[in-house]
Amino acid sequence: MTAPVRGTQSVVTQMSWVFKRPRLTLFEIGWRWIFGIPLLLICWQQWQRILMAYPLESSGFNSIDSQNPWVAAVQISDVWSFYLPHVLAVLRWLVPLAAVAWMVASGVGRNLLLNRMEPGTPFRPVGVVALQAIWLTMLGATCWGWFRTVQWAAATHISSNSEPDLVGYFAWVIFLSLGFFSVWALVNWVLTIAPLLVLLERRSAFSALAQSLRLGKTFTSKLVETNLVMGIVTIMLIVLAMVFSAAPLPFADVLGSGAMHFAVAGSSFFYILASDYFQVVRLKGYVEFWRMFRDHKSAEVSLR
Repeated sequence: MTAPVRGTQSVVTQMSWVFKRPRLTLFEIGWRWIFGIPLLLICWQQWQRILMAYPLESSGFNSIDSQNPWVAAVQISDVWSFYLPHVLAVLRWLVPLAAVAWMVASGVGRNLLLNRMEPGTPFRPVGVVALQAIWLTMLGATCWGWFRTVQWAAATHISSNSEPDLVGYFAWVIFLSLGFFSVWALVNWVLTIAPLLVLLERRSAFSALAQSLRLGKTFTSKLVETNLVMGIVTIMLIVLAMVFSAAPLPFADVLGSGAMHFAVAGSSFFYILASDYFQVVRLKGYVEFWRMFRDHKSAEVSLR
């Protein structure tokens, strides 16, 4: 009897499969940047407008004491408070617009990617877009929860009335960041597999979401394990990008500032390429698990 294949073992197999088909990764990068480049341009344009109306000199940014971190922290906080109302005024209309654009771009892009990965997949982006809206709402709630808990850590460990407990504060920040990241990796597989059920089993968005919670213990465990592996991979990519970007720092006086800019740009490109590659790997892994556990049921669903 053949031993069951673990989710981590299947990830290695899917990495090789996707690596041999670089067009899939390029397609993933393409649809993401069709959304990302216009958004970055809009953000840059709005930031330039804010700076034209409120230059950095008026915020006190140029007087930040780089030699004294305690004084600099207060000065940076003052600069942040100065620009915050103007930034929020832009975010009130930009965030909803960007959210809608992301839902449409990701729904259509992921549908087309799956069609190239699995020929014959129907084009049904409406259901995928609806699920992406729920996914984005969950992500926003998770980020809000992280931000609020970090605020609590700052309020309880950094006070103007006593010496700040930086060790305790950063310990809480690390713990909370890893905790929220792990929770997100544990639960977001539901909204990752649901779009596949919409397309592969021709379900409605709500039917697919309900079915994703009733996939069975074996199938669910594979999805959770794969999602946790992808979460760990994401952390590793972030750390590697940070290390690569800081590598020339000890030699900055010799190499010049251009080397640092080149290192940051190269590290960012590496992270984007590797992150999108592993997104395709996860999608392919989910498709293979679906084929293993539910492909025999898809014909029954499509006939209903």
